[in-house]
Amino acid sequence: MSLNATAEHLEPLPTTFNADGKSLYNPPGPKSATYNEFPQPIDSSNNGFDFHIYYIQTAPSQLEHARKLHERIRREFPELRIYRFWEKPVGPHPVAMFEINTFNPHQTGALFSFLVVNRGPCSVLIHPNTNDAFRDHTELATWMGKPWPLYVDMLKPEPRFGDAVNDLKNAVNST
Repeated sequence: MSLNATAEHLEPLPTTFNADGKSLYNPPGPKSATYNEFPQPIDSSNNGFDFHIYYIQTAPSQLEHARKLHERIRREFPELRIYRFWEKPVGPHPVAMFEINTFNPHQTGALFSFLVVNRGPCSVLIHPNTNDAFRDHTELATWMGKPWPLYVDMLKPEPRFGDAVNDLKNAVNST
């Protein structure tokens, strides 16, 4: 879908400024559906976004802050899915972390703003779930704090055995 698909048959937007002399005047209109539903291709059937909170497990001050942050999030956001507190790297993550899932745009925005002011020394990887784990963790990922290099090769879809057999048959038959 084109970014301008919704505006193709609409009047051009005005170029006038608001009273502050800086911001553009936007005519009143309906709120975006994105306030209530994730845009495609985000698949919210399980959860829309993952927040991975990273900390250096060998740095005592980071470990302590991450533990306190984990507990505070569990208490303040009981409606979210919050996973265990890992004290070692797991999966594609290069340092220790814990994960939180959000299920709608309101939760995503609330957790995002909470982490902006409370993450401390922790980094946060935020990614949508689109049924393409590799793309979710790379192209569509957003970071708060220091970005960490992920071991993304494990997230690439593995070629199916049947496809390899068919490719080999086609190569043999074409000679």
